Order: sequence, then structure tokens, then C-alpha cells
Amino acid sequence: MKSTVFYFLAFFGFFFSCTQSENHKTPVEAKDLHSLMQRVTDVTVHDIFSPPVASRVYVYPSIATYEVLAKQDSSYKSLAGQVNGLQPIPNPDNENVNLQLAALYANYLTSKMLIFSEEKMEEWLSDWKTELENRGMDDDEWESSVNYATKVHQHIVAWANEDNYKETRTMSKHPLSDKSHHWEPTPPAYMAAIEPHWNKIRTFALDSANQFIPQPPYEFSLDESSPFYKEMMEVYNVVKGVDKEKKEIASFWDCNPYVMNITGHVMFATKKITPGGHWMGIAKIASMLDEADLMKSSYAYTKTSIALADGFIACWDEKYRSNLIRPETIINRKIDNDWSPTLQTPPFPEYTSGHSVISTAAANALTDVYGDNFSFVDSTEVKFGLPSRKFNSFMEASQEAAMSRLYGGIHYRRAIEEGIWQGQKVGDLIREKLDFKSNNTIASKQK
Repeated sequence: MKSTVFYFLAFFGFFFSCTQSENHKTPVEAKDLHSLMQRVTDVTVHDIFSPPVASRVYVYPSIATYEVLAKQDSSYKSLAGQVNGLQPIPNPDNENVNLQLAALYANYLTSKMLIFSEEKMEEWLSDWKTELENRGMDDDEWESSVNYATKVHQHIVAWANEDNYKETRTMSKHPLSDKSHHWEPTPPAYMAAIEPHWNKIRTFALDSANQFIPQPPYEFSLDESSPFYKEMMEVYNVVKGVDKEKKEIASFWDCNPYVMNITGHVMFATKKITPGGHWMGIAKIASMLDEADLMKSSYAYTKTSIALADGFIACWDEKYRSNLIRPETIINRKIDNDWSPTLQTPPFPEYTSGHSVISTAAANALTDVYGDNFSFVDSTEVKFGLPSRKFNSFMEASQEAAMSRLYGGIHYRRAIEEGIWQGQKVGDLIREKLDFKSNNTIASKQK
């Protein structure tokens, strides 16, 4: 009897110790993901990525993170078979794999591949690895997780390489037109139009880039009774009478990485966050305010990044179809040669308003995750010298972002209104088409 008890206790002790060893994984926290996503934003600013390209930098790493984390959380569904072209990621084949660690490492590898300043990403990794070691991570856990993350990264990269991005790098520049209502380069840099072939990038949830074509811009006319003339004069008069509050709103949502400064014969750029970077920053703020865990934070980033990516594709499709002249160009030519907008005009056609599209789509995504009437203080622009702004909901923030383009003098009202429509359609489609939650419920915490 004593012998039986001894062997039973020995077996139980061995089983328990093995279970403890197998189940012990170094904790990876939501703050680690927030730190990584912030570093990606900082690098996109440093490397001066265009708004559409920056959206691509966010979406693939975010999906990589989400797909790994969803493997250990049955309340979330994989996006494989839902997002265009995405196949299931590999399964881990080593019990020492820490899926949370692997999720962030896959994000890191994918982000590093999509940016230029790799050393800045490597600095983040070095600091993070030290932090994990302080939490008790051993070499076997690190190596196993990194190896699995590398396989996931390779899977995501193979998928990304089929989105036509590389092909668009060698396509022709946007040709200038001799038609009076078509876009022309704007001061002070008179840059060529950026990303004229962005509508060829593979969409994520959209069936195609032209799935949601807005109403066309008003017919170009300088007849004082025409809708186009009236909206042109609205931009002219709004800027002339813009007050301090509207200037602050315009500056807060400027998000133009191409602002050029001229001093004598010297021209230099002021580095700013992109519109997508601003909304990924709001996703971070909301996740921290909600005290969301790693999985829910990843869900927020991923849904927002898909909304941004598809929003830019849809918007850019319309921009180069309508190819509409900017207010600054036509006002200087026909109304007032000395007039200048509140904000510097970005280098691409006017219609529709990109910020109106992507802000509405992103706000819809975040509302899905954290609910309506979610109050927050947006401090995203503080590091760029601008004060925080408080909003009672994501939609309220998106509406202000859209109207900021009129206060800034860079968009007509119709581009804003139709941009909101376009962004709403993108947001609605993502909500209806992509099933993130296994139980189809949205856990939200109102603040």
C-alpha cells in the first residue's frame, strides 16, 4: 500500500511539475503592443511615408498580431478566408512557443520589413527583450517563439507581396492635364501627385476599389450662380474669416507629412503624423482608457487598420477619376492671387477628402470595438506641439476631422460630405463582412 501511494505521489508530482513548466509563459501585456505600434508610427513619421503607404505599414503587422493571438482565444475568429487573399497562418509545432510573444515578434518583423529605418525598430526590440527577461523569459521560450513568429511573418509577407504594391512602384507618374478643372501641382514645393495607382492595391474587405463610388463633384463652372463657384467662394470666405478655434481644429487634423518650409533658398520638410497614424493613435488611447487586454487591443488596432487601408484605396480611386483642381489653384487664378489656405495643400487631387473618408471609416471601426459615446482626450498631436482635444465619441472626432479640411482651405464642402458617405460605406462593409468575434457580441466598456 505504501509503495502504491509513493508511486502515485511521485507520478502526480512529476505530472504537476511538467504541467507547470509547460503552462508557464512569460506575460506579454497590452502595453507592449502599444509601445510597438507607437514605434511604428514614429518611424513612419521619420521616414516620411505618404498617407496611403503608411496605411499599408499598419495593416499587415496588425493582422499578423491578431491572427497569432486568435489561436489562443476562442472568442475571436481568424480573418483567414474573410480578408481578401489571406490563408490560415501556420500552427505552432513547439510547446515552448509563447503565442503572445510570437504575436508581437511577428508584428515587429513585418513592420521592420515595411519601413526604411530598421535600426529604430531594432532599438525597440532590444529594449523589449530586456523587459521580457526581467519578467522571467528564458532562452528556450524566446527561441521557440521567435522561430514560430518568423514562419507567421513569412506567411504574411507572401500574402502582402501579392497586393500589387511592388508593381505600382514602377508605374507612370500622374500626367498633367491642360483642362482647366483638373488638378495641378500646388505651392510651395509643386510636388508630383502621389500614388496615382493606389486603386490597383488589393483591397482587404472591399470587393474592389470602386465598390463605393461617390456622387461626382459639381460640374466645374465659374458662373457665379453655379454650385461649383459657390462652394469655391465658401472655401475662400471661410479661410478669410477663420477664427482661432477653427485654426486650431485645422492644425490638429492637418496630418500632412509633406509640409514644406522655405527660408531664402532653403526648403525643408516638417515631419508630421499621417491621418492613419493619428487614428491608430486614437486606437491606442481608447485601448488604454478601456484598460483593454492584449487581445482586445489587437482587435482594435486590426479593425482600425483595415478600415484605414480600404478607406485610402476607395478614396484614391475617386481622386484620380475626378482629378479635380484644388481650391488654392483656382482661387489664386480667378479670384485672389494673394489668397492662401490655412493649411498647406497636400500633393494629390481634391475629390474626395481623404481625411473625411478614412476618419469616418476608422471611427466606425473603433465604435464597433469600444461602443458609442466613448469619451476620450486625443493627445496624439501633443508631441507635434499641438494641444489635446476632447471628444464625446469617435464619430464626433471624425466629423471634426472632416470639417477641418474646409477650415484649412484645402477641400470643398462636397468633397467632405461625399467623403463622409464613402467612409461610412467602408465602415459598414467591414462591420457586416468581417466576423472577428465568435459570439458576435461586442464587449465594450463605456467611459
